[in-house]
Amino acid sequence: MAPPSPATAGPGNPRKPTVRLVAAVSAALALAACGPSGSDDRGPGDREARYRRVVEDPHPRPADVIEAAGAPTGVARADDGSLLLTFDAGNVEDDEGPAASAWRIVGPDGRTVAEHAEHGDAEEVRAEFKGVPGGFVRVPAGESADGAYALDVRGRRHAVDITGTPLRTRPGDILLAEPEPALVYRPATRTVAPPAGVPDDAVRLAVDERGTAWSLDQSLTEAPDRVVRQRDGRTLGSTAVPRPYAGGALTVRGGTAALSLLQGDDARGLLVTTDAGGHWRTVLGGGVPWRELKRGPEFLVLELLADGRLLVGEEGGRYWLADDRGNSAFHELRTPATFTSVAVAGTTLYGIADATTATYDLVKGEGLWISRDGGGEWRRHERHGRRSPAEVAKPSM
Repeated sequence: MAPPSPATAGPGNPRKPTVRLVAAVSAALALAACGPSGSDDRGPGDREARYRRVVEDPHPRPADVIEAAGAPTGVARADDGSLLLTFDAGNVEDDEGPAASAWRIVGPDGRTVAEHAEHGDAEEVRAEFKGVPGGFVRVPAGESADGAYALDVRGRRHAVDITGTPLRTRPGDILLAEPEPALVYRPATRTVAPPAGVPDDAVRLAVDERGTAWSLDQSLTEAPDRVVRQRDGRTLGSTAVPRPYAGGALTVRGGTAALSLLQGDDARGLLVTTDAGGHWRTVLGGGVPWRELKRGPEFLVLELLADGRLLVGEEGGRYWLADDRGNSAFHELRTPATFTSVAVAGTTLYGIADATTATYDLVKGEGLWISRDGGGEWRRHERHGRRSPAEVAKPSM
């Protein structure tokens, strides 16, 4: 297997981070110090000392960063089932100073395939990746496409073609970033570009499997917000957001689209279509206690499973899953720990349990939890770099 090309930290950065391909049975990557409860039996003092050494190390080992971080900050899944997990260990005492970050690719069989770590600064933006056919793409952190690159499922880095020429979205295109900048990724040519035809007053954007671009447009006048659908440079239709609401988060997949309805800074329901925009309806209840969501629209989670069901909730709080693809009735998910974030890939749920404030300690149940049956059973992902039985939890509220 050819070694991966170097993963640089950014233009002009003199650091030489290391990408390491890992033998699946390497015992050196075992993080046995952290038991199933998420605690470290070597004591808080030892953990703090190790954490400090990791963030101050100019060339940290991926396994050390992952142990220090405890839980991943993000998870992305490629089309073959491989996962890319990102980890960050920052300065606990201050939001400035040294930091360390890492990523790890885990194959469909649960074995670690590749990993990478680098030293950085606590003020740097965390790395984010999106799963694409054949691997993953780094999401640009700034207001341009600079910094985007691709990783295949073996951890090898590939350049992407970054262009400022807008592309008409087509089937297979993946929304990489929005709204500023709005960027799509075309896997067939490894091209990153702005999508063509996005309205100037669009504040949200989504692209479905058919290449249809859905946008939430906010007028500068008193006109209501509108959801607009476009494909091949022409408008397919638009729908007004019902009064007295404004539009919030937007998600689309497989003919289903959902928009959160905001009243002031509070989410109050959903605007939903299940026939690609032919008919819309409002969902103001359905089992979701909207008035109990208090963290604000920036913490709202709105995701679509591949079977058309919606997941609704808020980061660090509670989550509800639709009973069926009609998305009119929801039930609350039972989780084995308090999830700071939840992501969806296909019909699989990925919940991350982590501390909400900077700390050297691990929280109860810290780590990545995976459910393949809509939250009926959750398995904690092993961080050992080798395949072994995962911890199984019957969730409790």
